[in-house]
Amino acid sequence: MFRFEEPTYLYLLALLPTLALVRWMLERQQRKRLKLFGDLALLKEMAPEVSRWRPTAKFWMLQAALAMLIVMMARPQMGMRISNDKRTGIETIIAMDISNSMLAQDVEPSRLDRTKMMVENLVDNFSDDKIGLIVFAGDAFVQLPITSDYVSAKMFLSDIDPSLIATQGTDIATAINMAAGSFTQQQGVGKAIIVVTDGEDHEGGALEAAKDAKKKGMRVYVLGVGSDKGAPIPLGNGEYMKDNTGNTVMTRLNEEMCRQIAEAGGGAYIHVDNNSNAQQQLDNELAKLSKKEMQSTVYSEYDEQFQAFGCIAILLLILEICVFERKNPIAKRINLFGKRQRAATLILLLLVSTLSMAQKSDRNYIRQGNKSFRAGQFDQSEVAYRKALEKNPRNPQAHYNLGNSLMAQKKDSAAIQSLQKSTETETSKTRKAMAFHNIGVICQQHKMYGEAIEAYKSALRLNPKDDTTRYNLELCKHQQKKQQQDKNNQQNKEQKDKNGQNEKDEKQKNNDKQNQNKNKENKMSKENAEQMLNAAMQQEKSTQQRIKKAMQRPRSAKLDKEW
Repeated sequence: MFRFEEPTYLYLLALLPTLALVRWMLERQQRKRLKLFGDLALLKEMAPEVSRWRPTAKFWMLQAALAMLIVMMARPQMGMRISNDKRTGIETIIAMDISNSMLAQDVEPSRLDRTKMMVENLVDNFSDDKIGLIVFAGDAFVQLPITSDYVSAKMFLSDIDPSLIATQGTDIATAINMAAGSFTQQQGVGKAIIVVTDGEDHEGGALEAAKDAKKKGMRVYVLGVGSDKGAPIPLGNGEYMKDNTGNTVMTRLNEEMCRQIAEAGGGAYIHVDNNSNAQQQLDNELAKLSKKEMQSTVYSEYDEQFQAFGCIAILLLILEICVFERKNPIAKRINLFGKRQRAATLILLLLVSTLSMAQKSDRNYIRQGNKSFRAGQFDQSEVAYRKALEKNPRNPQAHYNLGNSLMAQKKDSAAIQSLQKSTETETSKTRKAMAFHNIGVICQQHKMYGEAIEAYKSALRLNPKDDTTRYNLELCKHQQKKQQQDKNNQQNKEQKDKNGQNEKDEKQKNNDKQNQNKNKENKMSKENAEQMLNAAMQQEKSTQQRIKKAMQRPRSAKLDKEW
């Protein structure tokens, strides 16, 4: 199969017929002048050294060489090339806790930032190992499938933030189970699950998940981030997170839970603080795992074929130089390529072709991402788009496509950020309107109708003819109105229930007052009073015993925590 990696340059081939037309017109004018000068047959006999085919041959040689150079710039590719790399290493899945409690600053600069720094150092120490990345809070998802591409791992690491997961909390069990299913099927390779968390497990089941992973031949290592003294959770506006009762939430490192999970998973617990050698301890633990030769197959669907076209171009240029023509005024007029012009043109074309092939531009990564996106491989397309942004951080198309890829993976908060960056760098009104439209769609799905309406309005200002955006705008307005009505109805209902409860309490108070008056009217004997007093004391004693037993019994109620 044959293709061009940079087909845009093929449009330059339109220069060839243009140059041929110009030369034909010049030859026609030359013939007219010669006819005015005299008979053509007589002129031919008078100038036997003048050749008609030599200039024509030289011209078409230059035309063919120019065509070969343009084809080289378009990067012709053919066939399929497969390279197999053998490496000796282990497989590691890193599960990072990105719940709100990781924003606490009892570890400088914060628990989450400290975790990122440590994971980045860990990736730097890897050479022949494979790595994967999972983020979790109240839910978990794969941020990076297991791979040997350390550059992609670092790029994904930089974008990790608690806003990536809408469901807050800490579900370590789900993260371990997902990590256990993310390894390759190769046997005999050391497989490690590194859980980086503060140990506040709100969901339970982490010990069972670690034991199951150990049975499958994996080792679970736990990095505890934070301090047992605890710290508040900053909200970014100078305030701290509060619980349902209005008290400031203090999050503490649960070292006991971390040790139990590591012990159940057959691994080790390592405490990460401001002045620890946790990195060295983790490297020593991973070094104990068995390493096996792993084969990494790298597919390059097409192999470069520009070398053949380059050889043909050089050969044509050499032939053109070797073909001589008689110097005369007529030949100078019909020669479209003088020596200086030919040399300058050749150097320029070779320089452009070399630069175009020397480095893989951001457009190549975008094309690669588009291909993966169309195939439904959204995680791979995300990697390609991020690599394009690494080449050119202000590429609006890369930001827009990355936002769409994140939308397809339900990473809505990150998708909005990418689409917003696209609107800031995009110059085309139509494409900018498309980005605002997608932002509106995400907000509408999350019932954020106010934000969706503003996004749709921005899209319509740029592209007033977009009927789909106009329809979504009207639908959002209707849904916002209905949402407000439901909110008002709920408030009215709550107010009505409150008024009814006040009336009920007032009636109960009056009844109690009447009963008290009746009790005053009724005279009790001394014996009856003593019996009632003893009964009340016995009831109070029983109540205290039940309360004491209830406090000693383990709590089974599940708390709804947002950190």
